[in-house]
Formats: sequence, structure tokens, C-alpha cells
Amino acid sequence: MFQDKAGNIWFGTETDGVCRYDGRSLIYFTPQVDGLSGTAVRDMAQDERGDLWFATRGGVSRYDGTTFIRFKTTDGLANDQVWSLLLDRTGAFWFGTEGGVSRFNGKIFTTFPIPAADLIQSPRADQSSKLIYSIIQDKAGHIWFGSNGGGVYRYDGSSLTNFSEKEGLCNNFVQSIIEDRAGNLWFGTRFGGLCKYDGTAFTRFTRKEGLTKDSVWTLYQDQAGIIWAGTAGGGACRYDGKTLTCYGEKDGLGNLYVQSILEDTNGQLWFGTSGGVYRFNGKTFTNFTKEDALRQLGDHPEAP
Repeated sequence: MFQDKAGNIWFGTETDGVCRYDGRSLIYFTPQVDGLSGTAVRDMAQDERGDLWFATRGGVSRYDGTTFIRFKTTDGLANDQVWSLLLDRTGAFWFGTEGGVSRFNGKIFTTFPIPAADLIQSPRADQSSKLIYSIIQDKAGHIWFGSNGGGVYRYDGSSLTNFSEKEGLCNNFVQSIIEDRAGNLWFGTRFGGLCKYDGTAFTRFTRKEGLTKDSVWTLYQDQAGIIWAGTAGGGACRYDGKTLTCYGEKDGLGNLYVQSILEDTNGQLWFGTSGGVYRFNGKTFTNFTKEDALRQLGDHPEAP
């Protein structure tokens, strides 16, 4: 999920492309009708010109408000299965794909070398050894890459540093990364829960510490400074610096597979799940499925 500069909220789906919600109605954008690269949209960003960029199952798309422009392997992208993207402070784009990382300066793609993970020792791995799930840039300007089995990599502009389970990382399959306001790095992993890195040591949060599942799909820090973790089958958990509190079916979060989290400009939290979107006002959850959204938020004739 992503909120653009105009206040629209964009929802990336697994099979229906992306849809835009302006507070009144939904508009769907799909490969078949509009020229989006792929039906699965996994990450989004907006550049200084206001163009929106989408990481999809079929490459990268740029949307200028009227037209979608596609970028694929034939244009130099490392792989058309794109899972993550970052617009860095220089204006360059980084794309995490199943074939590694591509850097785009606005004209050409350059392959950025991240070592492939050794998945021979990881029987639970079910994706490419070069897959990069997440990319962020921290306050110091370093770029972090979350890999599929190789831990996390930090790039300082000249060299790569790897952090793995050997250094204290909770798991080598890193699906989400955020930096909090205090400068701590948080890593959500597939098999080892959540861990915080303060620049010196790792602190782990697993089921032993109150996390409902050790598979963390997504991370988010809200305006109040709360760290939220979306889990695969355990709902959403919040950490206020002292206590972990988790939300599930008994609280109104009817689907426990939370894939994305967003706080909008009104302070409402949105949880993207395998059962539609849940909006949380701090007390209650309201669910919008595909069918509900079309009916309650506004129908659109081109919706799939």
C-alpha cells in the first residue's frame, strides 16, 4: 500500500493489478486494460515529478497520471519478477528482483552485485537464491538489502557488509526492513521473527517474547513511534518499546496473513491481508474485500 502526494491510497494486489482510492471511489489499473507490467504489484514509490513506480510480477511500471511505461529484462532489468524498489536521495532507483539488484539512473539499468545465497543448506527456501525482498536507505545514506537466505547487506557507497545469523541476525531470510526514528534498524524475517539492530547488537523478538508467529512479512512505524509487524498467520503485532501487543480475529482482524501496513494522513492504519484490506481507527477494524470495496467505496465499470 502507498499514499501519494495527492492523498490517494494505492493498493497493490496479487492478481488484479493496482487500485487507487481517492476517499470516495476505486479505480483499477490492470495489464489488460491500462498497460501495467504485471498483475501482482509488490512495491510502490513516487518520484519528484509525481510519477508513480510499481514493482510487479512482469517488470517495472512508471505511471505519469495518464500512461504506463514498462521496463523489462529487454531494457536491462535483471529479472521481470520484481519484489522491491527504492528511490534513493540522488534520484536513482534500485530494484530488487529474483535475478538480483538493478540500479536505474533514468536512462540505463546497471546490475548491482549482491552475492547469491547458499540455499543448499536451507531446505525451506522456495525462491531464487538471488531474490531481494526489501531495500531501504538509512539516515546515514547507507542502502540495505534483505535477501532470500543470505541475510542482509549494507552498502556504504563503496563496499558491501553482510550481516547474517553468525553476527546475531535472527534469520537469513529477510523479508522487510525499516529504520526507526532513533536510528535502529528492524528486520522482519521468514523463519526467525523480528530483530532490532542498534548498530552494535541485535535484539530478537520471537514467539517467546510474545510475537504470534515467527514469520514476519512486513514492518511499519506509525506517527506515534509504534513499530508494527505483519505476520504470516499471526495477525498484526505492535511494539511500543516495552510491550508486544498482537491483534487477531478476536479483535476484529479477520485475516491473520498481513502483507502490508500503512498509516494515512488522517492517522488511520490500513492492513493489507490475504482477505482484503482492514482499516483500523485505534479501536475497531473495518474490512473491505474486493466485492465490498466496489459496493461500499464506489463502483467502477473497468474493475476486474
